[in-house]
Amino acid sequence: MTTTARKRLEVRVAVPTDVRAIQRLIARVYPGMPNYSLATIRGQINNFPQGCFVALYDNKVVGYCATMRVSKSMAFAVHDWDEITANGFGTRHSAAGEWLYGYEMAVDPKLRGLRIGQRLYDERKELAEELDLHGIVIAGRMPGFSRARRRVDGPKDYLDKVVSGRIRDQVVSFQLKNQFEPIGVLENYLPEDKASAGHAAHLVWRNPYVDPDEAPEMRVPRGVESVRIATCQLQARAVKDFAEFIGNIEYFVDVAADYRSDFIIFPELFTLPLLSFETKKLTPMEAIDRLTDYTPLVTKELARMALEYNINIIGGSHPTQTEDGDIHNIAYVALRDGSIHTQEKIHPTPNEAFWWNIKGGDSLDVIQTDCGPIGVLICYDSEFPELARRLVDQGARIIFVPFCTDSRLGYMRVRYCAQARAIENQCYVVLSGNVGNLPNVDNMDIQYAQSAILTPCDLPFARDGIAAESTENVETLTMADVNLADLSWARAEGTVRNLRDRRFDLYHIEWDSNPDHGHAPSGGPVPAGGHNAPGGG
Repeated sequence: MTTTARKRLEVRVAVPTDVRAIQRLIARVYPGMPNYSLATIRGQINNFPQGCFVALYDNKVVGYCATMRVSKSMAFAVHDWDEITANGFGTRHSAAGEWLYGYEMAVDPKLRGLRIGQRLYDERKELAEELDLHGIVIAGRMPGFSRARRRVDGPKDYLDKVVSGRIRDQVVSFQLKNQFEPIGVLENYLPEDKASAGHAAHLVWRNPYVDPDEAPEMRVPRGVESVRIATCQLQARAVKDFAEFIGNIEYFVDVAADYRSDFIIFPELFTLPLLSFETKKLTPMEAIDRLTDYTPLVTKELARMALEYNINIIGGSHPTQTEDGDIHNIAYVALRDGSIHTQEKIHPTPNEAFWWNIKGGDSLDVIQTDCGPIGVLICYDSEFPELARRLVDQGARIIFVPFCTDSRLGYMRVRYCAQARAIENQCYVVLSGNVGNLPNVDNMDIQYAQSAILTPCDLPFARDGIAAESTENVETLTMADVNLADLSWARAEGTVRNLRDRRFDLYHIEWDSNPDHGHAPSGGPVPAGGHNAPGGG
């Protein structure tokens, strides 16, 4: 008789579902230092999935390390932690980098006798060997420095004494035992590390299987990671009941699925036709309240269609009443595994805020799909560059923008900003808008749209940065295949490398983890255009 023993300790590649456990681990390991946000850890994993590892003991995360690939010039230059890690997200990872850079290592203090740190370093070394990288560079903490600073002449002298064996440092001595060699001290590397007085030992491990004098061949292959996207330019039309409305939506889902699309996106406020069969004239506030009643039915049908048609559905947006009684404009994303995810509109337009009393959301995160992480920016949100940058820092390679605009001017604001987001973030941006009119529904008098699938502007992509676009103001389904591997190439070897070339020594964006939820004051001027002007992006 044979028995199969369960592994008590294992090391594997980190996945997005580990994010919360990793955050709890970091809190245990570094109680006196600021913790990562969930978004930051998500970005570390999504930006270089091969390079992040977790150690599990009895299925509990007890160790974590994060790495990225960087160029020799970046790895060996004087730098600080914020600068080289893109404020912790790992966005400066380059698929063409010839060195592995380790920027996070955490081991549960109660389990350090199990050599978990050693196991994680072994994984890093195996990865460097597997990818034929020149080696690993790290900036190691020097937690004994603060206690010993009266006995040494600065951080460099402290490191020299640790190397010579006259002083033992818990972290640096461990690195030396792991065949890392010191190449200097990075002063003020991480000011929050009080035990090290903010300093770090600049250390290198050289891959013995790579000739250091041989010119690196780190060209990123133009591989294929194809995703098929369908954007629905939807005609606003009167319907007799909810079933007819869903039938209209399901028609396009069915067509996109027949073409084996991975995603289909619908426009912002695509559920407004549900107001067309109301028997009495509703004020703008009454109308929006009535729409919120359909939320359970809409989400149920989106989840059903995503599962039955095997397609990921970005359900435009739909006004929804939240637990506190406020109304938010929310995109419901139904994945083909049957799950539903949400993304609130962060910035209501002046008209949305005045006529419908719609409030802005306060969270923005990627949604993990079977085609990788994606982001959603509803209409006006695409005009705020920091929002797209946050999504891309978390690993998003496709950003979906459902919009609703009445005039060509409003549309062009969204279109130009969406194209800018694609260029500056080296990602794909997908637009979907409404066309036609609903005479008896406020805010749907006229619509203007030209839905499109936009790309960065570089050699692998379409000549004008447009993978596909629809004819203006015509109901249609527009599709294109995009290659996510082209984004990896562009970010590493493109004509410009916007993500990597950001000046983190000069600026970065911090997302407020405790935003003020106060409401806008009542009164004030009526937004231009009156209640018949839609959001307008």
